[in-house]
Amino acid sequence: MEGHERKEEVIEIKLPKITQGLRKNPWIISTLVFGILSAIFIINNVFFGSYSGSVSPEQAGEKLAAFLNENSEVEVSVKSTSVQNGLYKIEFDYQGNVIPIYTTMDGNFFIQDLIPLDSNSTNNGNTDLESSTASVDDDAVLGNKNAPITIIEFSDYQCPFCRKFWGETLGQLKKDYIDTGKVKLVFRDFPLSSLHPMAQASAEAAECVREKGGDAAYFKFHDKMFEEQNIIDSGSATGAVTKTAVYTNDDLKAWAKETGYDIASCLDSGKYKNEVLKDVSDAQAAGFQGTPGFLIMKSGESSGTPLKGAYPIDSFKQIIDGLSA
Repeated sequence: MEGHERKEEVIEIKLPKITQGLRKNPWIISTLVFGILSAIFIINNVFFGSYSGSVSPEQAGEKLAAFLNENSEVEVSVKSTSVQNGLYKIEFDYQGNVIPIYTTMDGNFFIQDLIPLDSNSTNNGNTDLESSTASVDDDAVLGNKNAPITIIEFSDYQCPFCRKFWGETLGQLKKDYIDTGKVKLVFRDFPLSSLHPMAQASAEAAECVREKGGDAAYFKFHDKMFEEQNIIDSGSATGAVTKTAVYTNDDLKAWAKETGYDIASCLDSGKYKNEVLKDVSDAQAAGFQGTPGFLIMKSGESSGTPLKGAYPIDSFKQIIDGLSA
């Protein structure tokens, strides 16, 4: 498709200047991909014919998945199907993110989302502005523990989008808000193990480092893991994120030792397996289905505004400044 190229797990689209900022958010980019494909699919059916009659939601899902995989060079799979507002709602798993798409019941047309025309109607889609609830639990904290605003990050250490957030957004967030004492970041684990086989072990390894060196050591190792994956990915610790990095438990042990900690026995024991799995359960209960996911709230409260995806710094600023006003 013209204007669309594939770089393993990162999709980029040529956009006009007014929307260049959207490139930093792969969830928005994937929405644009599906929107463009919607137009192509409708045009194709108008000019080249269509057929009538209903199909099952499963058949509609299979047809749409085949179309997306063939025409967009992305890899999606059907997660669930249902009937909603006279349409089939097909939820796709796209790189660990769940994206809802709606099709007509004959399986011929699709749209990315439902937009209510009545103010009394509700959109049951995945809306970032809805409130979510989660606790800080007992997880590692970056910044002043008494900061007035808390960001809970649910993250997967092997997820390319999480690494992209770390490389492109966290530094500015740290400079503007965390280092100034306005915000604290609580890092909680959400390994998507079916997609990222080293995510669980990486989360456990970080907990092993924290046991020995506290929160400062935890975030030192947090940075080390992302840096090393960048090197595996693109040859530089500050290089581009293009794909999922592949590494082993031995790599995790070596990286920890390079930061000053021997975690071999701790990691091999699986000591922190249940700690990580509890974070996964809490992330899902808070409504997160992919990584990274963020919940921004006033400290001491349990309910806040979620951001689902690797958003740019401006999205965080808008919410944080609103809470600070």
